[in-house]
Amino acid sequence: MKIKYSEGVLRAQKLNSPILALESTIISHGLPFPDNLEFAKKAELLCRDSGVEPATIAVLDGVVCVGLSENQLNRISSSDNIKKVSKGALGVALARGWSGATTVSSTAHIAHIANISVFATGGIGGVHRGAEETFDISQDLTTLSQTPIIVVSAGAKSILDISRTVEALETLGITTLGYKTKEFPAFFSRESGVFGPSQVNSEKEIVSVFNKNIELGLSSAVLVTNPIPADNEIPKNKMDLFIEDAYGEMYKKSISGKEVTPFLLKYIVENSGGESLEANIALALNNVGLGVKIAKKIV
Repeated sequence: MKIKYSEGVLRAQKLNSPILALESTIISHGLPFPDNLEFAKKAELLCRDSGVEPATIAVLDGVVCVGLSENQLNRISSSDNIKKVSKGALGVALARGWSGATTVSSTAHIAHIANISVFATGGIGGVHRGAEETFDISQDLTTLSQTPIIVVSAGAKSILDISRTVEALETLGITTLGYKTKEFPAFFSRESGVFGPSQVNSEKEIVSVFNKNIELGLSSAVLVTNPIPADNEIPKNKMDLFIEDAYGEMYKKSISGKEVTPFLLKYIVENSGGESLEANIALALNNVGLGVKIAKKIV
C-alpha cells in the first residue's frame, strides 16, 4: 500500500522518535465544525508539546496519508465530501480516488502497516443494541482481533450494548486493560456496570503487556480503556435517558446501517444542550494524553 507520510512523521521515523496515530472520523463525522478543527489542532499540539509526533490518518484523493498538514486538517474538518472509510472500504476508496476519514478499524490497520504501535481514539465501535436481529457489529472488533497495536479509548460508545461488546472482546481474544479501573467505561460515563478489563496503573505496565503479547506471537490489539475525567463525565443514569430518546427517534425515521452511529451521536449532542459535545472532546483529549505517555515508553 502506497502511503504519503508528512514531513514530521518521516523525521520521527528516521530518528526513532515516538509517534501517536490519531483517527480522522472524529474530526469529519464525530464533531461539528468548527469544534472539530479546534479539537484536531489541540490534539496535535498536545502531542508535539510532549515530544511526540502526531500522525493523523486519512485518505485524500485516493491516497493514504499518515500525518496531515494544516490545510489537510482544514479540509477534513470543513468539506462536505469527506466519506467515512472503514477497513473494509479502504480498497474501494483508493480505487475510486475518494477522500475519506478513517475509522478505528482503518486507522488501526494503516498505523500497523506504518509501524506505529500506539493509537488514541475516542471510543471504539462494538455490538449495537438489537444486534441479535440486525447483526450490527462494528468492524472495529474484528480489526482489533487481527492487529497488534495499542489502542487507547474511553471504552465503547455509550449508544452500544456495552455488556455484549465486552463479551465479544473476550471471545475475539482481544487483550482488554482498564487504566486504573476494572470497570469497562462507557464513553460519556466512567461507569457502565460491566466489569472485565485487567486493571493496570501505569504506562509501563501497558507496554509490558503489549511486548509480552508480541513475544507470544499474538496478533490481537491491546485495548486500553481510559475513563473520561470525572469532571467531564455525564452520569450513566442521565446519559441513558438521552440514549433512549435517540433510539426512539432513530426507529421512527428507519435509520439503519452506517448511518446509525452518526445519527444517534448527533441527536444526543443536539438534545443534551451541548453537554455531550464537551464530554466527547474532553475524553478524546484525555485519551491522546495517555497515548502520548505510552508512545514515549514504547520507543
